[in-house]
Amino acid sequence: MSTYAILGCGSVGHSVAEELVERGKDVLILDKDESRVEALRDQDLNAQHSDIMDPESADLVADRDVVLILASDVAANEQAVKNIRERNDEQYIVARASDPVTSEELRELGADVVVNPSQVISDAALRALESGELEYKARQLSEVIESTTNRLAIVTHDNPDPDSIASGVALQAIAEHLGIDADILYFGDIGHQENRAFVNLLDIELTPFEDVDIEEYDTVALIDPAKAGEVTIDKPIDILIDHYEVEGDSDAEFVDVRPNVSATSTILTKYIQEFDLSVSEAVATALLYGIRAETLDFRRETTPADLTAAAYLYPFANHDTLEQVESPNMSPETLDVLAEAIRSREVQGSHLVSNAGFIRDRDALSQAAQQLLNLEGITTTAVFGIVEDTIYLAARSKDIRMNIGRVLQDAFGEIGEAAGHSTQASAEIPLGIFTGIEISEENRETLLSLTEEAVTRKLFDAMGVDQEASSSTNGS
Repeated sequence: MSTYAILGCGSVGHSVAEELVERGKDVLILDKDESRVEALRDQDLNAQHSDIMDPESADLVADRDVVLILASDVAANEQAVKNIRERNDEQYIVARASDPVTSEELRELGADVVVNPSQVISDAALRALESGELEYKARQLSEVIESTTNRLAIVTHDNPDPDSIASGVALQAIAEHLGIDADILYFGDIGHQENRAFVNLLDIELTPFEDVDIEEYDTVALIDPAKAGEVTIDKPIDILIDHYEVEGDSDAEFVDVRPNVSATSTILTKYIQEFDLSVSEAVATALLYGIRAETLDFRRETTPADLTAAAYLYPFANHDTLEQVESPNMSPETLDVLAEAIRSREVQGSHLVSNAGFIRDRDALSQAAQQLLNLEGITTTAVFGIVEDTIYLAARSKDIRMNIGRVLQDAFGEIGEAAGHSTQASAEIPLGIFTGIEISEENRETLLSLTEEAVTRKLFDAMGVDQEASSSTNGS
């Protein structure tokens, strides 16, 4: 068992000494105040009178494994660290500082760990504030949900991804816990193989927005909307939850937007904990997958809050199901789109743009963009294709200097719809903007050629690529 010495036993040292003794540790205390030493002895603590700046103190604690130097006099602490290190390089030293400057000085003198009580108090206060704020927000959310007299509509963003779906599932579980029925509604399609597998394996019930009458719901929650841009609902929004800032002001009664976390699933996990729900296997699996998908398995913009939420969910999740979700079969359509995107890619520096041609599954574009990001030397990808009379585009980036959402907004915001953030984005552009020609079997290839040139040029311009100075290549 490790043995301990505490040098300087004011209020901080005394608290540490009592805790160590309570744990059954062997503790020696040194302090220069004789009356304090006597008081410590009266409490049956092993205390000796010694000035911690005196080299003799280093001799007195030479047999101790861990030395905690906790006097309020930082100059005395620095001298004590110096004395001990001159005598012994093996002892583990914890020293008290008063600010960042003295912290660095103590480390340079040889302290293994430096503690700044002011910082400790500040961190504790912030944790308490965060806990209190979450309790307050949970109470607010509960009041809005419980005011529902009929049903709650939980609306995800366009073509919902795992984070949006999982967050909807979690809010539905919270609503049911509060005695309120809720439906999860979505716009667009669930086209990505992983997303379809996710929904099917966890038996998640999602309803297309166009299949319901939104007037039948007296409370509407909008979940994770910022990534897909503006979601149009002809009814006031009561609840808004996202991890990206939403453009403009929201009139929602309850708003929780936290850009300091990387997944909306993380936010909903915190509420699951605050409401003290017995999280089901399906909800835990969904939320864990939502966090992992949004952070690229904790490799992208992951925060401590994401990690603690994932750690909480991990024991309750079904990991066999997660493995099945993450390894779905690739559809022939997706394989065709990926093959065409690889074949027609154009690379300028580390930026890649590719035309997948006429496609049926627009979600295959995002999969192709993600796959092409794995090519050596590529940091940004954009893959576009044509469905009927619309150009759909998906982009991905791992370049920390670029916000790909802003790039698409700059390139196509005025002629179509663009949405996204720093690492992924999408756009929809009417084909007629570029051609003014109606599509027919005879002119399909011509339109495709005209579109490829226009979209590629606008993309590279928005990315800041000098196309005349750069040499074009297919990246082979």
